[in-house]
Amino acid sequence: MGVGGSFWDLLKPYARHEGAGYLRGRRVAVDLSFWVVSHSTAIRARSPRARKPHLRTTFFRTLSLFAKMGAFPVFVVDGEPSPLKSQARAARFFRGSGMDLAALPSTEAESSAAAAPVKGRNAAFTRCVEECVELLEYLGMPVLWAKGEAEALCAQLNNEGHVDACITADSDAFLFGAKTVIKVLKSNCKEPFECYNIADIEAGLGLKRKQMVAMALLIGSDHDLHGVPGFGLETALRFVQLFDEDEILDKLHEIGRGVYPFLEGLGNQHIDDLPSSSTKSSIVKLPHCSHCGHPGSKKNHSKVGCNYCLVDALENCMEKPAGFKCECPGCEKARDLKEQRKHENWQIKVCKRIAAETNFPNEEIIKLYLSDNNLDKEKGVPLLSWNKPDVEALVDFLTYNQNWEPSYIRQRMLPMLSTIYLREVASSPSTPLLLYDQYEFDSIQRIKISNRGGDK
Repeated sequence: MGVGGSFWDLLKPYARHEGAGYLRGRRVAVDLSFWVVSHSTAIRARSPRARKPHLRTTFFRTLSLFAKMGAFPVFVVDGEPSPLKSQARAARFFRGSGMDLAALPSTEAESSAAAAPVKGRNAAFTRCVEECVELLEYLGMPVLWAKGEAEALCAQLNNEGHVDACITADSDAFLFGAKTVIKVLKSNCKEPFECYNIADIEAGLGLKRKQMVAMALLIGSDHDLHGVPGFGLETALRFVQLFDEDEILDKLHEIGRGVYPFLEGLGNQHIDDLPSSSTKSSIVKLPHCSHCGHPGSKKNHSKVGCNYCLVDALENCMEKPAGFKCECPGCEKARDLKEQRKHENWQIKVCKRIAAETNFPNEEIIKLYLSDNNLDKEKGVPLLSWNKPDVEALVDFLTYNQNWEPSYIRQRMLPMLSTIYLREVASSPSTPLLLYDQYEFDSIQRIKISNRGGDK
């Protein structure tokens, strides 16, 4: 999910549609849980009796990403979810079960107990991820473990320049610092995929990282399902666009303390002390002719004429058309003042909504999104290196788990082994190399076959 309120729909107009060639030679961080969840569900829908679809999906998609698309994938595994996300999961579980959310515990110990059904439900998923990690290690792919959210580590790797893009469906990857996010990637490469660049989003919406964090605080996220009542996507966007990235979070803290942030130089006025629109003086508008709509009365125009209609006293004014708006300075000023007051009233209204929230903004959520320490170093910090596959161990693993014939597995591995071979030849053209340490290439042929096997 990520940020609530259909956040992806807001970003969709700024997506670039790239082909498979875009990934050639690029390093990409893959949110492994995203792969396992989305594509295992799709395979089960097509074939309910599919045997361990998470392994089948991971195997074929990794081969496609590495050999067909020419990318260098780095797989990232989720760590322990933050207490905030555990609480949000428990709330989602309560709501999905039809239980009263008022019974949701608030203390950390009670929250852990309440989240037990959720954790129990995910035990099987954890085993699926562990099996996929074992498969990826046999394939020679680098695997990193996140402290918390996998998309957070993917984003950090992207932000620090270790990878060129992230593959994840969690929109809060941008809040964690990602610069390029690929939302959906299919292994058949027939259709372009959506690629989101933070530079395009900044140019189109004026949103930067901290402004997106502010939107998550207002409309909700995986760490807070509710956000601020009364805030939808459009309201939150309009509000955060009023501030620069460097000041938005400080302004939210001010509003949370009840300080109105739009009265620069007039002191810190409390939001509750602000006058409502009904207490403000009404807008004084000059009299206008009921016939032509211009300044002056109809009686006066019949005597001295109308300067706007360009007629003298002996002629009548021109009748105003439907939808007529007077463009005299007085009317323009009145309209501008009316819009200004409407905007000020809206600002006061939304600020009062924010100030009514207890302990807003949540500092833990802000620190979580802005952290640059998402790697679980206790499980080791492997280098981003792509090793040769352990083919024999891989054959044994897939034969046991997928019941595939060894010859079938070796056949499917051939494109990956050929890619590794050709890269080695390109880097050391004078050194004779053997494919799979025993076969020497005589020639290369490419036979185009209609792809009707899904992810194969």
